[in-house]
Amino acid sequence: MLLYNEEKVAKIFSEINAALKLLEDLKALSLEQFKKDAHKIASAKYNFIVAIEGMIDLCNHVITKNNFREPNDYADTFRIMKEQALFDESFTAVLMQMARFRNRLVHIYWEVDVIELHNIIQNKLRDIYEFQSRFKDIIKRK
Repeated sequence: MLLYNEEKVAKIFSEINAALKLLEDLKALSLEQFKKDAHKIASAKYNFIVAIEGMIDLCNHVITKNNFREPNDYADTFRIMKEQALFDESFTAVLMQMARFRNRLVHIYWEVDVIELHNIIQNKLRDIYEFQSRFKDIIKRK
């Protein structure tokens, strides 16, 4: 049985959902509308950081509670989940890419192209929803 704190998991899910709601609002914008508004660009960056860090926090919580090995970095957090047969290889690759994107946003945010950011909003939010679904399944079945 997988150990976790239900209250902590619910709180992190709430934070991810709040960030996703704001990202969904931005998804409705055309590229031209998005590019023209620095506040919306900053909001997108911040809310991606919140959502991705929430995903990392959920995995780190499970890793800690279940005494799995300590991650070397954020991407490794998802690798550990794969090692424990909680995520499959292909989805782990997607999650590790998200962790790297989070690092770019935090450490070299000025290098994140606005067109790329808009494209990620348009096409990659589903990966966060997929994470939520898979994570819920993991904690229910284990």
